[in-house]
This record gives sequence, structure tokens and C-alpha cells, in this order.
Amino acid sequence: MSKEKDVHVVDEMLPLGQLGTYGLQHVLVMYSACIIVPLILGAALQLPKDQLTLIINADLFAAGLATLVQCAGNRFFGIRLPIMMGVTFASVTPMIAIGVNPNLGLQGVYGAIIVSGLFGILFAPVMGRLLRFFPPLVTGTVLLVIGISLMRVGIDWSAGGQPVLADGSPNPDYGNPVYLAISLLQLILILGINRYAKGFIANIAVLLGVLVGFFIAFFRGDIVLDGIHETPWFSMITPFAFGMPKFDIVAIISMCLVMLVTMVESTGMFLALGKMVDRPTTRQSLVRGLRSDGLGAVLGGVFNAFPYTSFSQNIGLVTMTGVKSRYVCMAGALILIGLGLFPKMAYIVASTPQYVLGAAGMVMFGMVMLMGVRILSTVDFERSRYNLLIVATSVGIGMIPMVAPRYFHHLPDWSRVFTESGIVLSVCSALMLNILFNGLGRNDEAEVVAARTAALSDS
Repeated sequence: MSKEKDVHVVDEMLPLGQLGTYGLQHVLVMYSACIIVPLILGAALQLPKDQLTLIINADLFAAGLATLVQCAGNRFFGIRLPIMMGVTFASVTPMIAIGVNPNLGLQGVYGAIIVSGLFGILFAPVMGRLLRFFPPLVTGTVLLVIGISLMRVGIDWSAGGQPVLADGSPNPDYGNPVYLAISLLQLILILGINRYAKGFIANIAVLLGVLVGFFIAFFRGDIVLDGIHETPWFSMITPFAFGMPKFDIVAIISMCLVMLVTMVESTGMFLALGKMVDRPTTRQSLVRGLRSDGLGAVLGGVFNAFPYTSFSQNIGLVTMTGVKSRYVCMAGALILIGLGLFPKMAYIVASTPQYVLGAAGMVMFGMVMLMGVRILSTVDFERSRYNLLIVATSVGIGMIPMVAPRYFHHLPDWSRVFTESGIVLSVCSALMLNILFNGLGRNDEAEVVAARTAALSDS
């Protein structure tokens, strides 16, 4: 509780200058993760720069809106804790699979996101009862597969893009020694900052590495800003800027499975954060928080962005700084919304060559993979040989679409929801195998374990 007022530290209103400073710190910690997902999607779908600029702005704008809803809260939405909402990496692979389908494209992506958000809102009250289906054995395996699937993207980035061009011919610049040298320099810089810097500087090491690579690329003449003069300084985000959404059942099921995994991860985060700020998470507040995850996805789909969830690095920042006021994150949300209204900045970000993002991608995607490893470290593999078998089998099945894309090509089209995404395959196999070998646990035990593993991933 606050010493000067009978107000909980979570509800304490700090001076305006402190709110702005601490809020900006939260934005800087999450900014690189925010912009990387639209850059991944843009590269995979080969979007023109003006469309990529729009999506980057929309991403920042929608993340700010989702954060405001989560922190401010009302009787239906918002857990009212210091949480920053950002796009979930679990959605990247399914969104690419939907977007590359010529019959769906971005309209199919946003249609699936909107429906998955509505599914999250409706499913939130049930989630607390189903937590026992998602022990660390399952969530850790899924995060491990997500990290592995994304790592290929970071590696290709560092080499200069895709090894094959859109017309099917080899990319002559792929593996350019200059690109590899710049990526290596950035990687050394990121590791060096983490090793020798402290506090806030260490937290933005990835962003600093990207900035250094950006300036090197600029002086090499690899950044083309010819159209920046035609790009307005200020522009509102227009709903459905790419046209009305398309609703495909396969795409929808795929994104709903991602929403389910995201809600499990968020549940652990909420339980852990409630203990950190001395405001235990109740069943009612948990449901409001999960509903906000669903509403964040709906907002993302409407405003040409992505599904959103609580960012673990920002929860870790709450622990590191000791600043527990939710109004700080609301200030950060307003900054994100403001950044989303300035297209010129997004245009500069969209002009960043892929090799500039390679080292950052490998580090960040590797962290996603290692988060899964850390969660799996809480699993008892010594006394239960079944656990080892479950993880090994689920990871192996999840790797199939990555190493053998045509493995399932003789199966009917309706099976694509299960076969085109390693994440979906690993979720389904880990769920079924865990029930088969370990049975069902208890919900109260599952809540304790979820909070413990969330705290571990933030440490």
C-alpha cells in the first residue's frame, strides 16, 4: 500500500513526468518485438512498402488500445494490473500460412484473427476450468516448437532474405559476406551490451543492435527513402484498410488454437504478476484479463494488426524497477497510440533491410525457444519416462512442416489446419499424449504451477 494515501501501489497515480518517463521505458523495452512481427509478415507476403508502413502503424496503435483496456478495466474487460500488451509470436506461423494463400491473403488473416478474438472472449470463463489440460509439459513443448519454427526466419534474414526469389530463381545476394559480417557485428554488440551494461540499457540491447545495423545500412546506401516525402506526418488508422475480412474455416480453427495457447500463457502471467504486485489474481479478474486478450485480437483484426497478449519482458521490468502502478503502463499505451499515428516513422522502419534484423531475430526467437526449455526444466523427467516420450514425440511431429513441407500433400484440403502448422501439430500431439500417459490433474494445482512457471520465464 502507498505510505501517503490509502491506495494500493497498483492504483497509485504518479506525477505526470514520472508517468511519461516510466511509460516510455516500457515502450522501448517492447518496441523491437512490436515491429519485428509485421516485418516478418511483410517479408513472407512480399508486401509493398506502403502496406507494410500501414501495418506497422496499426500494430503500435492496436497494441496501445489493447493495453489501455487491460490496465483501465471495467466490469467485463481488463485485469487492472501493470501490463503491456503486444503481438504474440505464436500467431506468426499460422498468419503466414493463411496470408500466402492467394484466395485469402491479408483479408483471410484478419478474418481469422477477429473470430479467434470472439472465441477468446466467449471461452474466457471456461479457461480456468481447463487449465489442467495445459501443464508445463504441454506449454513448454509448444513454446519450444514456436521458437524453432521462427529461428529459420531469423537465419534467413541475417543472410539477406529468402534463398529463393519470388520467380523461383536463386537469390544471388543470399549469404552475402557483407550481410553476414554486419549480422555478426550486431550479435556481438547485443551480447556485449547484455554482458557489460546494466538495467535499462541491457533491456534494450536488441533495439540498440538494430539501430547500429540500420545506420550501417544507411551509409551503405541500402536504405531507400524515396517515398518518405509523400508519406504524411500524421494519419489516422482506418479499420479494414485492406478490404472486408474473409472467413475461412481452416484459417479460423488455426488461429483459435493459437488463441487457446495464448490464453494459457496469459493465465500464468496474470497469476505470477498478481503475486509480484501483492494483488492476488481472483477467478473474476482472471476472466476479465483473458477477455481482454480476446478483445485485443478483435481490435487487431479490425485495425489491420494482430492478436495481442501480455508481454513477459514488461512484466519483468515491473519487477526490476519496483514501479507497480498500472497508470505507468497506461501512459505507455498512450505513447504507443501516438507512435501509431505517425506514418513517416513507420516508413523508415519498413525501409529496413532484412539483414539488419537477422541478429535481432535470432536472439529474440532463440529466447522464445529457451523460454520453452526453461518451462520444461520444471517437468519431472527422472521419475516419469512418459514425460520424455511426450516431449520428444510432440517436438518431432511439430518439426514435420518445417523440414518436409510436402509430407502431407496427399491428404485432403480440410486437414491443412492440422498439417500446415508445426505449432498446431505440437499442441494437438502434446495435449493428447499428456492425457493418455499422465491423465488429468487438478485445477488448483494447475494454477499454482502456471504461476510458478510464468515467474520462472520472467526471471
